[in-house]
Amino acid sequence: MNQSSNIDYAKTQLLIIDDDRKLCRLVRDYLEPLGYQVAAAHTGPDGLDLALDESREFEAIILDVMLPGMDGFELLKRLRAGSDTPVLMLTSRGDEADRIVGLEIGADDYLPKTFSTRELLARLRAVTRRAKVKRDPAHSHESEYACGDLRLNEGTHTASQGDTVLTLTAIEFDLLAAFMKAKGRVKSREQLIEDVAHRHFDVFDRSIDVHVSALRKKLNDDAKQPRYIRTIRSVGYLLINPEYS
Repeated sequence: MNQSSNIDYAKTQLLIIDDDRKLCRLVRDYLEPLGYQVAAAHTGPDGLDLALDESREFEAIILDVMLPGMDGFELLKRLRAGSDTPVLMLTSRGDEADRIVGLEIGADDYLPKTFSTRELLARLRAVTRRAKVKRDPAHSHESEYACGDLRLNEGTHTASQGDTVLTLTAIEFDLLAAFMKAKGRVKSREQLIEDVAHRHFDVFDRSIDVHVSALRKKLNDDAKQPRYIRTIRSVGYLLINPEYS
């Protein structure tokens, strides 16, 4: 495990959990000159311990699915019980099943094992931006939004449903914010992907549907008889405005 005692906390803290040591070194060598401080773990248990270490504040975690000691899915489940640090899941090329499972249990995004360095940097910048907003409200506009019994505050990075505080992943929070800003208006999948991930739409990327499904579950919303999020077939989604429904 790569754990330096002289950590530069002015840099963006990143953790990669992968048993491919060569890949970890390549990621570290590419990212550190760009302002990242990269720690690495090569087994599931070591990675979970480091991810939950309260003395470390990782803005993002790159997590492989196949790990010795504990697979990436189990690690993510345990991580989500005590941390909302954004997670990029590494999946085999074209392995849609891994992507869907990872997103459903709390991953914020995914990367194919054959990722390019440009794609890695773009995805990291998107998720670390969200992490910095959450940890330091000065990075965001302190805006509050309401729709029916839903409340969302970007400054404090909190959301609630009636008297219940919602526990959302970073991308679920951004997704709900996008819906609330456009309440009553349809948002296409392309628009939602750009809103929450700040990347161009890929016609084969259906991860936004998985995130919407996960958000619905946390709102106890029924897709067939929605109270909150309505599917507009072949177009996208909208947050129902109770003032006009």
